Amino acid sequence: MTDINLKITDRDGVLHEIIAPTDMSMNLMEVIRSYELAEEGTVGVCGGMAMCASCQCYILDGSQKLIEMGDEEDAMLGEAFHTKENSRLGCQIFITEEIDGLEVEIAPYP
Repeated sequence: MTDINLKITDRDGVLHEIIAPTDMSMNLMEVIRSYELAEEGTVGVCGGMAMCASCQCYILDGSQKLIEMGDEEDAMLGEAFHTKENSRLGCQIFITEEIDGLEVEIAPYP
């Protein structure tokens, strides 16, 4: 089992340095929910299907570590509020050893 370190700034501007397991097939949205870093019902509304953008995050550091954005994610971000050039959907960022040290900020909830 390998754990990685992530830095996640919540919607109140508080930085959380957390440890996430790479052996549970989790994504960033699920990590945010499991650590309760966003108010219940405001992240992962669609269950991680890239259909709501409630798990939108801004990549602050480590974007080079991420896999390329897929068409579904790109289309959803095209319809989302509060997007920036560094926006990604947390449900499409899988917890792997390659993203160790990733820094993100949870985007505002519409």
